[in-house]
Amino acid sequence: MGKVKSKSLIVFMITIVFLILAACGGGQSSQEVSNSDGKKSKGENKRVIRVGLNVGYVPWEFKEGNNLVGVEVDIISEAIKRLDKEPEWIATPWTGLFAGLLAQKFEVAAAGITIKPDRIKEMDFTSPYYDSDQSLTTKTGSGIESMEDMKGKVIGVESGTTGDQWVQDHKDEYKFSEIKLYNSLQDAMMDLEAGRIDGEVSDIPASLYYTKDKEKLKVVERIITNEKYGLAFRKGDTLGVEFNRVMDEMKKDGTMAKIYEKWFGEAPSEDSSTVTILPVPE
Repeated sequence: MGKVKSKSLIVFMITIVFLILAACGGGQSSQEVSNSDGKKSKGENKRVIRVGLNVGYVPWEFKEGNNLVGVEVDIISEAIKRLDKEPEWIATPWTGLFAGLLAQKFEVAAAGITIKPDRIKEMDFTSPYYDSDQSLTTKTGSGIESMEDMKGKVIGVESGTTGDQWVQDHKDEYKFSEIKLYNSLQDAMMDLEAGRIDGEVSDIPASLYYTKDKEKLKVVERIITNEKYGLAFRKGDTLGVEFNRVMDEMKKDGTMAKIYEKWFGEAPSEDSSTVTILPVPE
Protein backbone atom coordinates (compact mmCIF):
# COMPACT_ATOMS: atom_id res chain seq x y z
CA MET A 1 0.00 0.00 0.00
CA GLY A 2 2.88 2.42 0.70
CA LYS A 3 4.23 2.18 -2.87
CA VAL A 4 0.76 2.63 -4.34
CA LYS A 5 0.26 5.76 -2.26
CA SER A 6 3.63 7.16 -3.41
CA LYS A 7 2.82 6.57 -7.05
CA SER A 8 -0.60 8.19 -6.61
CA LEU A 9 1.00 11.22 -4.98
CA ILE A 10 3.47 11.60 -7.89
CA VAL A 11 0.65 11.39 -10.47
CA PHE A 12 -1.34 13.96 -8.46
CA MET A 13 1.61 16.41 -8.33
CA ILE A 14 2.29 16.06 -12.11
CA THR A 15 -1.38 16.77 -12.84
CA ILE A 16 -1.27 19.94 -10.70
CA VAL A 17 1.85 21.17 -12.55
CA PHE A 18 0.19 20.66 -15.96
CA LEU A 19 -2.93 22.51 -14.85
CA ILE A 20 -0.85 25.47 -13.65
CA LEU A 21 1.09 25.61 -16.93
CA ALA A 22 -2.11 25.46 -18.98
CA ALA A 23 -3.64 28.29 -16.98
CA CYS A 24 -0.57 30.48 -17.46
CA GLY A 25 -0.27 29.87 -21.19
CA GLY A 26 -3.80 30.73 -22.33
CA GLY A 27 -3.93 30.68 -26.13
CA GLN A 28 -5.17 33.27 -28.62
CA SER A 29 -8.95 33.66 -28.86
CA SER A 30 -10.51 32.14 -31.96
CA GLN A 31 -11.96 35.57 -32.73
CA GLU A 32 -8.67 37.43 -32.62
CA VAL A 33 -6.78 37.93 -35.87
CA SER A 34 -3.25 39.13 -36.44
CA ASN A 35 -2.34 42.73 -37.08
CA SER A 36 -1.37 43.61 -40.66
CA ASP A 37 2.30 42.94 -39.82
CA GLY A 38 1.43 39.40 -38.73
CA LYS A 39 1.94 40.13 -35.01
CA LYS A 40 -0.70 40.33 -32.32
CA SER A 41 -0.85 43.66 -30.51
CA LYS A 42 0.68 43.75 -27.04
CA GLY A 43 -0.84 47.11 -26.19
CA GLU A 44 2.23 48.19 -24.22
CA ASN A 45 1.66 51.59 -22.56
CA LYS A 46 -1.29 52.22 -24.88
CA ARG A 47 -5.00 51.61 -24.71
CA VAL A 48 -6.01 48.99 -27.21
CA ILE A 49 -9.02 49.72 -29.43
CA ARG A 50 -10.92 46.57 -30.31
CA VAL A 51 -12.20 46.49 -33.88
CA GLY A 52 -14.85 44.03 -35.03
CA LEU A 53 -14.67 43.36 -38.75
CA ASN A 54 -15.99 40.88 -41.30
CA VAL A 55 -12.70 39.24 -42.29
CA GLY A 56 -12.96 37.84 -45.81
CA TYR A 57 -15.02 40.74 -47.14
CA VAL A 58 -12.79 41.88 -49.99
CA PRO A 59 -11.40 44.46 -50.49
CA TRP A 60 -12.32 45.90 -47.09
CA GLU A 61 -10.77 43.36 -44.72
CA PHE A 62 -9.28 40.00 -45.65
CA LYS A 63 -6.21 37.82 -45.11
CA GLU A 64 -3.17 37.63 -47.39
CA GLY A 65 -1.16 34.81 -45.92
CA ASN A 66 -0.87 35.66 -42.22
CA ASN A 67 -1.46 39.37 -42.78
CA LEU A 68 -4.75 41.20 -42.34
CA VAL A 69 -5.15 43.71 -45.17
CA GLY A 70 -7.79 45.80 -46.89
CA VAL A 71 -9.21 49.28 -47.40
CA GLU A 72 -10.74 49.58 -43.96
CA VAL A 73 -7.75 47.92 -42.30
CA ASP A 74 -5.58 50.72 -43.74
CA ILE A 75 -8.06 53.46 -42.80
CA ILE A 76 -8.59 52.21 -39.25
CA SER A 77 -4.90 51.46 -38.66
CA GLU A 78 -3.97 55.02 -39.64
CA ALA A 79 -6.77 56.53 -37.55
CA ILE A 80 -5.79 54.52 -34.46
CA LYS A 81 -2.14 55.42 -35.00
CA ARG A 82 -3.07 59.12 -35.01
CA LEU A 83 -4.97 58.58 -31.76
CA ASP A 84 -1.74 57.09 -30.31
CA LYS A 85 -3.38 53.76 -29.62
CA GLU A 86 -3.18 50.22 -30.98
CA PRO A 87 -5.74 47.97 -32.70
CA GLU A 88 -6.97 44.56 -31.69
CA TRP A 89 -8.74 42.97 -34.66
CA ILE A 90 -11.70 40.72 -33.87
CA ALA A 91 -13.05 38.64 -36.75
CA THR A 92 -16.85 38.68 -36.67
CA PRO A 93 -19.40 37.35 -39.18
CA TRP A 94 -21.56 40.05 -40.75
CA THR A 95 -24.69 38.67 -39.10
CA GLY A 96 -23.15 39.14 -35.63
CA LEU A 97 -21.36 42.43 -36.22
CA PHE A 98 -23.92 44.90 -34.83
CA ALA A 99 -24.87 42.63 -31.93
CA GLY A 100 -21.20 42.28 -31.04
CA LEU A 101 -20.74 46.06 -31.04
CA LEU A 102 -23.80 46.65 -28.85
CA ALA A 103 -22.69 43.85 -26.50
CA GLN A 104 -19.33 45.67 -26.05
CA LYS A 105 -17.23 42.89 -27.58
CA PHE A 106 -15.44 45.65 -29.49
CA GLU A 107 -15.54 49.45 -29.81
CA VAL A 108 -15.56 49.85 -33.60
CA ALA A 109 -17.48 47.92 -36.26
CA ALA A 110 -16.33 47.82 -39.89
CA ALA A 111 -17.45 45.84 -42.94
CA GLY A 112 -18.35 48.27 -45.68
CA ILE A 113 -21.29 49.34 -43.49
CA THR A 114 -23.89 51.43 -45.30
CA ILE A 115 -25.18 54.33 -43.21
CA LYS A 116 -28.96 53.90 -42.97
CA PRO A 117 -31.66 55.64 -40.87
CA ASP A 118 -32.58 52.44 -39.01
CA ARG A 119 -28.92 51.82 -38.15
CA ILE A 120 -28.41 55.43 -37.03
CA LYS A 121 -31.15 54.86 -34.43
CA GLU A 122 -29.05 52.11 -32.83
CA MET A 123 -25.47 53.22 -33.47
CA ASP A 124 -23.30 56.29 -34.08
CA PHE A 125 -21.37 56.61 -37.35
CA THR A 126 -18.43 58.57 -38.64
CA SER A 127 -19.08 60.84 -41.58
CA PRO A 128 -19.10 58.85 -44.86
CA TYR A 129 -15.78 57.82 -46.43
CA TYR A 130 -16.92 55.77 -49.43
CA ASP A 131 -19.75 55.97 -52.01
CA SER A 132 -21.19 52.71 -53.26
CA ASP A 133 -23.94 50.98 -55.22
CA GLN A 134 -25.12 47.39 -55.56
CA SER A 135 -24.23 45.10 -58.48
CA LEU A 136 -25.32 41.96 -60.29
CA THR A 137 -22.71 39.25 -60.85
CA THR A 138 -23.39 36.28 -63.14
CA LYS A 139 -21.54 33.32 -64.56
CA THR A 140 -19.60 34.10 -67.73
CA GLY A 141 -21.46 32.82 -70.78
CA SER A 142 -24.75 32.42 -68.94
CA GLY A 143 -26.49 34.92 -71.20
CA ILE A 144 -27.65 36.93 -68.18
CA GLU A 145 -26.58 40.55 -68.71
CA SER A 146 -28.97 42.53 -66.48
CA MET A 147 -31.59 42.25 -63.76
CA GLU A 148 -34.22 41.96 -66.49
CA ASP A 149 -32.69 38.61 -67.42
CA MET A 150 -33.04 37.38 -63.82
CA LYS A 151 -36.81 36.94 -64.04
CA GLY A 152 -37.63 33.38 -63.08
CA LYS A 153 -34.02 32.77 -61.98
CA VAL A 154 -32.39 31.97 -58.63
CA ILE A 155 -30.74 35.01 -57.02
CA GLY A 156 -28.19 34.80 -54.19
CA VAL A 157 -27.37 37.46 -51.60
CA GLU A 158 -25.57 37.81 -48.28
CA SER A 159 -28.10 37.76 -45.45
CA GLY A 160 -28.81 41.03 -43.64
CA THR A 161 -26.99 43.28 -46.11
CA THR A 162 -28.29 46.20 -48.14
CA GLY A 163 -28.08 43.85 -51.13
CA ASP A 164 -30.46 41.52 -49.31
CA GLN A 165 -32.79 44.43 -48.66
CA TRP A 166 -32.67 45.53 -52.31
CA VAL A 167 -33.51 42.02 -53.54
CA GLN A 168 -36.41 41.72 -51.10
CA ASP A 169 -37.73 45.15 -52.14
CA HIS A 170 -37.63 44.21 -55.85
CA LYS A 171 -38.65 40.53 -55.78
CA ASP A 172 -42.13 41.28 -57.14
CA GLU A 173 -40.65 43.34 -59.97
CA TYR A 174 -38.17 40.71 -61.11
CA LYS A 175 -40.11 37.62 -60.04
CA PHE A 176 -37.12 35.55 -58.94
CA SER A 177 -37.85 31.83 -58.72
CA GLU A 178 -35.91 31.72 -55.44
CA ILE A 179 -33.87 33.97 -53.17
CA LYS A 180 -30.98 32.12 -51.52
CA LEU A 181 -29.37 33.68 -48.45
CA TYR A 182 -25.68 33.24 -47.60
CA ASN A 183 -23.47 33.96 -44.61
CA SER A 184 -20.67 35.44 -46.73
CA LEU A 185 -19.86 36.86 -50.14
CA GLN A 186 -17.48 33.99 -50.83
CA ASP A 187 -20.15 31.37 -50.17
CA ALA A 188 -22.55 33.06 -52.58
CA MET A 189 -19.91 33.48 -55.28
CA MET A 190 -18.80 29.85 -54.97
CA ASP A 191 -22.38 28.70 -55.50
CA LEU A 192 -22.68 31.05 -58.47
CA GLU A 193 -19.55 29.62 -60.04
CA ALA A 194 -20.86 26.09 -59.40
CA GLY A 195 -24.14 26.92 -61.10
CA ARG A 196 -26.31 26.51 -58.01
CA ILE A 197 -27.62 30.09 -58.39
CA ASP A 198 -28.00 32.25 -61.51
CA GLY A 199 -26.95 35.64 -60.17
CA GLU A 200 -25.61 37.34 -57.05
CA VAL A 201 -26.30 40.84 -55.71
CA SER A 202 -23.79 42.64 -53.46
CA ASP A 203 -21.89 45.91 -53.03
CA ILE A 204 -20.13 46.70 -56.29
CA PRO A 205 -16.60 47.28 -54.91
CA ALA A 206 -16.66 43.85 -53.27
CA SER A 207 -18.02 42.20 -56.43
CA LEU A 208 -15.48 43.87 -58.71
CA TYR A 209 -12.56 42.99 -56.44
CA TYR A 210 -13.68 39.38 -55.95
CA THR A 211 -14.21 38.72 -59.66
CA LYS A 212 -11.13 40.50 -61.02
CA ASP A 213 -9.20 37.23 -61.30
CA LYS A 214 -12.20 34.92 -61.77
CA GLU A 215 -12.67 34.11 -65.48
CA LYS A 216 -15.93 32.28 -64.80
CA LEU A 217 -17.62 35.27 -63.11
CA LYS A 218 -18.56 38.71 -64.40
CA VAL A 219 -20.13 41.84 -62.92
CA VAL A 220 -22.76 42.67 -65.54
CA GLU A 221 -24.76 45.54 -64.02
CA ARG A 222 -24.32 48.40 -61.58
CA ILE A 223 -27.48 48.85 -59.52
CA ILE A 224 -27.74 52.48 -58.43
CA THR A 225 -28.54 52.72 -54.70
CA ASN A 226 -26.38 55.74 -53.69
CA GLU A 227 -25.02 54.19 -50.50
CA LYS A 228 -22.34 55.67 -48.25
CA TYR A 229 -20.11 53.76 -45.83
CA GLY A 230 -19.13 54.71 -42.30
CA LEU A 231 -17.53 53.15 -39.22
CA ALA A 232 -20.01 52.27 -36.47
CA PHE A 233 -19.78 52.91 -32.71
CA ARG A 234 -22.06 52.46 -29.73
CA LYS A 235 -24.43 55.35 -29.11
CA GLY A 236 -22.78 58.16 -27.17
CA ASP A 237 -19.26 56.67 -27.32
CA THR A 238 -16.87 59.63 -27.63
CA LEU A 239 -14.43 57.37 -29.48
CA GLY A 240 -16.60 57.95 -32.55
CA VAL A 241 -15.97 61.69 -32.26
CA GLU A 242 -12.20 61.10 -32.03
CA PHE A 243 -12.25 58.81 -35.05
CA ASN A 244 -14.24 61.32 -37.08
CA ARG A 245 -11.75 64.08 -36.24
CA VAL A 246 -8.69 62.14 -37.42
CA MET A 247 -10.51 60.77 -40.48
CA ASP A 248 -11.35 64.35 -41.50
CA GLU A 249 -7.63 65.10 -41.14
CA MET A 250 -6.87 62.13 -43.40
CA LYS A 251 -9.18 63.59 -46.04
CA LYS A 252 -7.52 67.01 -45.77
CA ASP A 253 -3.93 65.76 -46.05
CA GLY A 254 -4.66 63.29 -48.87
CA THR A 255 -4.15 60.08 -46.88
CA MET A 256 -7.67 58.82 -47.58
CA ALA A 257 -7.24 59.41 -51.32
CA LYS A 258 -3.93 57.49 -51.30
CA ILE A 259 -5.57 54.51 -49.60
CA TYR A 260 -8.39 54.58 -52.16
CA GLU A 261 -5.95 54.69 -55.08
CA LYS A 262 -3.88 51.87 -53.58
CA TRP A 263 -6.86 49.51 -53.59
CA PHE A 264 -8.90 50.67 -56.57
CA GLY A 265 -6.13 51.70 -58.95
CA GLU A 266 -7.47 55.20 -59.59
CA ALA A 267 -7.97 58.48 -57.77
CA PRO A 268 -11.32 59.03 -56.06
CA SER A 269 -13.76 61.49 -57.59
CA GLU A 270 -13.23 65.03 -56.30
CA ASP A 271 -16.83 65.21 -55.08
CA SER A 272 -16.79 61.76 -53.42
CA SER A 273 -17.12 61.20 -49.69
CA THR A 274 -13.61 59.73 -49.75
CA VAL A 275 -12.13 63.22 -50.06
CA THR A 276 -15.05 65.48 -49.11
CA ILE A 277 -15.68 66.28 -45.44
CA LEU A 278 -19.36 65.63 -44.79
CA PRO A 279 -21.54 66.05 -41.67
CA VAL A 280 -21.73 63.26 -39.14
CA PRO A 281 -25.00 61.35 -39.74
CA GLU A 282 -27.76 62.04 -37.24
